Amino acid sequence: MKLRDLDIIVTAPPAPGWGGRYWILVKVTTDTGVMGWGECYASSVGPQAMRAVITDLFDRHMREENPENIELMFRRAYSSGFTQRPDLTVMGAFSGLEIACWDILGKDRDRPVHALIGGRMNDRIRAYTYLYPLARHNLTDFWTSPDQAAEAAAEMLRQGYTAVKFDPAGPYTMRGGHMPAMTDISQSVAFCRAIREAVGDRADLLFGTHGQFTTAGAIRLGQALEPYSPLWFEEPVPPDNVTEMARVAAAVRIPVATGERLTTKAEFGAVLQAGAASILQPALGRAGGIWEMKKVAAMAEACNAQMAPHLYAGPIEWAANIQLAASIPNILMAETIETPFHTALIKGGIRVEGGFVTPPMAPGLGIEVDEDLARAHPYSGTGLHLQMQEEGCDYVNGNAFQGGAPATEG
Repeated sequence: MKLRDLDIIVTAPPAPGWGGRYWILVKVTTDTGVMGWGECYASSVGPQAMRAVITDLFDRHMREENPENIELMFRRAYSSGFTQRPDLTVMGAFSGLEIACWDILGKDRDRPVHALIGGRMNDRIRAYTYLYPLARHNLTDFWTSPDQAAEAAAEMLRQGYTAVKFDPAGPYTMRGGHMPAMTDISQSVAFCRAIREAVGDRADLLFGTHGQFTTAGAIRLGQALEPYSPLWFEEPVPPDNVTEMARVAAAVRIPVATGERLTTKAEFGAVLQAGAASILQPALGRAGGIWEMKKVAAMAEACNAQMAPHLYAGPIEWAANIQLAASIPNILMAETIETPFHTALIKGGIRVEGGFVTPPMAPGLGIEVDEDLARAHPYSGTGLHLQMQEEGCDYVNGNAFQGGAPATEG
């Protein structure tokens, strides 16, 4: 069996657009007719440029190769151009193609992917969700309203979730780390207080940041949140400086989590070696794929750290996350996004029920992709999947930031 054909579909989730502006889906077919799906979580260049990168990588390193040879193809891509170092764009392309290879292998053997990478360790995976506006909420006001966030948290608790994530401390800017405005700290405390009152001790609070603070600023913010005992303090400083993240981890009594912008065991290993985080959050469509993150999970296990796969993408990456989570002993939880479009795109192959996901036993990733639906929603915009703002922190008027892909009206 050899990898033969590649098709790339860039699909845009309908309003409000949870999961980013677009998802890059890849369909790979072998010479024997077995077809596998993957998703490339890459946002540093536009989708047309990524088409070229994905095609070049497939033609150069994977076409006519046996899909079993995951390690060989990874080393080719990782070493391409005399590099042998993490490259976010190359690994974003490879990761989706690697996921498709596992889907092929599982279908060829009539086994789920997790059965091929160590077997079924976990019969169900604890799920968490970001707090999104409820139908009665305003898409703009929600992000700065502790009361509305608390209402959303209570609803998620009612649905069975035992962990909710929120991020009231923006902005994320291209300028790097900044000192939070006092209004940002006050608002973050208000969110934690309101959500904690809404859920009590029945759900964990996951405090999201996206690398926007200086070390000193992250410590100030983190210490202010300690009374509400969040389960994690996510990426408090830019991800390119693990030494400074380790300083935050040592100074704040909240576990530090990081990983959505990291790729390969080289970067995750540096985090573990520095003691910068005790929870790793790989996005499997960017981090190197399933096999590479199986290695990272083993490294984390040796360091008494846990895995919590990240998801701000489409449901094919989610399916890969769940297959990995099913096979490792140190899974903490996995991020989910539940929208009608996410569900329809994989024909309901994976669902959250009572706050948990049961890994599917169907072959491969365990999903059936609605290709017609994916093609019916092409991306026609000019923005990247996620974008940072150019303006810095506003110390006069306060900060209201919806993230790198603001919600859109339906």
